[in-house]
Amino acid sequence: MPDKLELFGIKTPLIEPGDDMGGVLISSIRESGMTIMDDDIVVLAESAVATAEGRLFDLNDVEVGKKASELGLKYAVDPREMELILGECDEIIGGVPGAVLTITKGNLSPNAGIDGSNAPPDCVVLLPEDPASSADRIKKQLEEAFGCRLGVIVGDSRTQPMRLGCVGIALGCSGLRPVEDARGSKDLFGKELTITSKATADNLVSAAQLIMGEAGEGIPAVVVRGLDGIADENCEIPIFSKDECMYYSNIAH
Repeated sequence: MPDKLELFGIKTPLIEPGDDMGGVLISSIRESGMTIMDDDIVVLAESAVATAEGRLFDLNDVEVGKKASELGLKYAVDPREMELILGECDEIIGGVPGAVLTITKGNLSPNAGIDGSNAPPDCVVLLPEDPASSADRIKKQLEEAFGCRLGVIVGDSRTQPMRLGCVGIALGCSGLRPVEDARGSKDLFGKELTITSKATADNLVSAAQLIMGEAGEGIPAVVVRGLDGIADENCEIPIFSKDECMYYSNIAH
């Protein structure tokens, strides 16, 4: 493992629906005087990717049904947003005032990942429909432009159970192994690890978010340099079933 990583933020113009996200990144990188090198990892904010892909919705255009009205009142969530949540999520588990806890695309997430930050007034951004395909498409654009081999992660932020604040989570990857199996390696005292896996992609998203920020920084992408040895064509992010998940399986239903 490396003893040093470098992270470089990429400022871009405001991303608009219909933009070519890969093209915007290429232009912004070149204008900054940077370049992309072999084994770099590019972490992308899902909100920027989703906006470019047309996943920005005006709440004033949403027709609200009875179920969304009832759940919106129960959880103090705008019923228009609740209607979108119902359309996006696989299951609503519960919630607190201002947010519902959902399973969406196999992940626990508040409000199905729908977010009103970094969106125009009365608008929200839904998650990319297929983050892995988005990562793969942008990876190919960057590799062609800069003549190198790299990895791309589309990431988001999530809260952790019983903790205040957000950490990063990878929604889709291309060109890198998202989780490293550490079973069989030894700890400082020679004991063999039996269950440990390293969430490499999630950790990289967390690191990148220190630069991206959560507000108006205008940095939707971060280049991570110095982490070699994780290139892989098997980029599928492993997901537990509900029964295997320690958190979900212990929720009283």
